[in-house]
Amino acid sequence: MKRLAVYCGSATPADPRYMALAREVGASLAQRGIGVVYGGGKAGLMGAVADGALSAGGEVIGVIPTALVNLEVAHKGLTELQVVDTMHQRKQAFTDLSDGFVTLPGGVGTLDELWEAISWAQLGYHSKPVGLLNVFGYYDGLLAFNAHMAEVGFVRSAHREILISAETLEGLLAKMASFTPAKTVVEMRVDDL
Repeated sequence: MKRLAVYCGSATPADPRYMALAREVGASLAQRGIGVVYGGGKAGLMGAVADGALSAGGEVIGVIPTALVNLEVAHKGLTELQVVDTMHQRKQAFTDLSDGFVTLPGGVGTLDELWEAISWAQLGYHSKPVGLLNVFGYYDGLLAFNAHMAEVGFVRSAHREILISAETLEGLLAKMASFTPAKTVVEMRVDDL
């Protein structure tokens, strides 16, 4: 994996562990020679990931919609900053520029990006690993709900392993490196759906 899209919050939580984690993830990816593709912002965990990677000499590509650039939230010190018109173009660029996805703690936008990456994998729009870094138990409820969707039958058995999770970056990257793409919806027979 040469580049990973990193999804995370633009907020700065009161608990300093989250910002420290984001800086550490950025630096660790850079030290492994893995470039970061992210939302292009300078605030919150997003800015901390970028700053961590940049401080370790890593490549950081930001992709940000014009509206957010106009609000002056764009990070100006990146390797490259791509400005796009829409959020859809932003997410497409994340997919096009990366070899996989790592999701850190975040809010609604972060979850939107995560679920779209999973959905696109199910449909065959990409065959890249989708990782979830579940630190501090932040995503315990989400993982339980994902398992519940599978148990009820809304996540096909072939797609249960698309979402890869671990509690450490090292463990997550190892799982992502051994990822085998699932059979996509378009490859399935009607009876499998």
